[in-house]
Amino acid sequence: MGILKKLGIALLVILLVVLVAGYFFTRGDTADVAFEETVGTDPTLDEPEAESFPTVAIAEPVGWAEDEVPTAAAGLAVTRFADGLDHPRTLQALPNGDILVSLTQSPKLGGGESNWLRDLIAGFLFRKAGAGGDSANQLVLLRDGDGDGVAEGRFVLRDDLDSPSGLAWGDDTLYVANHDEVLAFDYELGATQVTGEGRKIADLAEGTGHWMRNLALHPDGNRLYAAVGSKSNIGEDGLEIEEGRALIWEINLETGRQRVFAAGLRNANGLDFSPWSGELWTTVNERDMLGSDLVPDYLTNVPVGAHYGWPWVYYGDNFDRRVKYPIPQAISYVRTPEYALGPHVAALGFVFSREGAKLGENFASGALIARHGSWNRKPPSGYDVVYVAFDERGNPVGKPVPVLTGFLQDDGTTRGRPTWVEWAGDGSLLVSDDTAGIIWRVFAPGAEAQQGIERVTGDRLPPQRELRGQQATFGEDDYARRVTAE
Repeated sequence: MGILKKLGIALLVILLVVLVAGYFFTRGDTADVAFEETVGTDPTLDEPEAESFPTVAIAEPVGWAEDEVPTAAAGLAVTRFADGLDHPRTLQALPNGDILVSLTQSPKLGGGESNWLRDLIAGFLFRKAGAGGDSANQLVLLRDGDGDGVAEGRFVLRDDLDSPSGLAWGDDTLYVANHDEVLAFDYELGATQVTGEGRKIADLAEGTGHWMRNLALHPDGNRLYAAVGSKSNIGEDGLEIEEGRALIWEINLETGRQRVFAAGLRNANGLDFSPWSGELWTTVNERDMLGSDLVPDYLTNVPVGAHYGWPWVYYGDNFDRRVKYPIPQAISYVRTPEYALGPHVAALGFVFSREGAKLGENFASGALIARHGSWNRKPPSGYDVVYVAFDERGNPVGKPVPVLTGFLQDDGTTRGRPTWVEWAGDGSLLVSDDTAGIIWRVFAPGAEAQQGIERVTGDRLPPQRELRGQQATFGEDDYARRVTAE
């Protein structure tokens, strides 16, 4: 067979593949459950509709005009804190008011044993959604020296990182998570450079699939938490490659020991500690290809040892029949998430309300969450920042309240994609917009700094009887027994 004939056959095959893929991509599943019913503490879970090809509805990023800003909720204002950034993702505020931001994208790695066609199509889709370019691999410090709400100072602390995302600081130490490791650097507040070699404090599974590795430092300063997402949707590439993934690690900074803190979390992202209880909470991106109405991403607490079911179970007690691997005996109890954020919204960064925040009383007792936006739901979901109220005991209530909208447009494009949220030192909320290269500043004009949220405490019930040294709170009737005569 001649070379030209072989090339012609190859081109024909490629054309057929493109046509078939295009046919299925233009179909997909349209949601038939009202979105408001899929969020909250008791979401409606539709019947699963397993898909061979994912539903695709990508909102292509087109950017913001110079005079455009997102739409803020009533009583709030929004301005640009910084722009012209190369794909800003995570944010970390420092005690002196400086803001750290990671300029990053996914690492260029082979997918391992995987479906080449699926990966090829996924790469095309991610590029169309504004991801998939070369990673800047920079850690940048932003400084608003004159207090006008705009960062006029910009300093590259490091430019030799490897798809960095997780950031944390404490006790003159800066923690940075590359896609496959956690590094610690000596760093004093105010410095505009980070010099020296980072000390590796933990190895992480490399960033194939879900590549972000987000960090949170415990308020006590002696433990670091690292969220690691899965490689796949439901373990379709094998469970061996999922070792060390779909979980949150706890790293003891005093001993160097590392343990699985919680598991069964397909793609945990934002991490913060509840001001009511001190417990760790996270946002999680759930599985795909069960239709536009499933499965909701969620916000939940993370008790030590908890398992949230991935890949076998979703949202409490719903078994995913597509998963062919035997369910481990260790999964005897799967926790139900606390709060549904809606299917395919891609919930990423979140923070709890805190002392000193200036968003006004309507946003002073809850969580603020960046929903990056769907690529596989009809109609699209997310593309906003929302507020979830919590009651006085630290439990989420009600429905999400829009805080920042206007990203998604009526023509199916999007101006940007909210990615991360962080409190600035002046009480404003900073929101990174990765595809637009902007960090937005949200605040309530004239608002007073809010008070701290009161910790929920309670007295322990006293024992009915106890022995303290030579003193006892029980008498002879509590221990004496009568011996009957023979």
